[in-house]
Amino acid sequence: MILIRTMLTGLLLLAATAPASAADHCFSRNEQKAKAAAHAVVPLSRVIRKVRPHGEVIRARLCEHGGKLVYQLTVLGADGKVAHTSVDAADTADAAPSGPRAQGK
Repeated sequence: MILIRTMLTGLLLLAATAPASAADHCFSRNEQKAKAAAHAVVPLSRVIRKVRPHGEVIRARLCEHGGKLVYQLTVLGADGKVAHTSVDAADTADAAPSGPRAQGK
């Protein structure tokens, strides 16, 4: 438990110092559904299951960033802090959070 807490704290600190970059384009709900139907992305439900141990996903958007499809997630941690993270939406192996950006409550 201490190891997990230490790792999450380290990730949050690292992400807080990294500059936040905006997505090139985020898709509408209909566009997201079309991408999912075409199997161009990992199902959002699978990504949420992978992220769940880190906190509750309170917002998810499918966006294109640098030519890659990513899910931009807002996660509410067990400690009550909000973090933003991106997950590769096209690769099932990478259905885990990377680069959370902490945002104080």
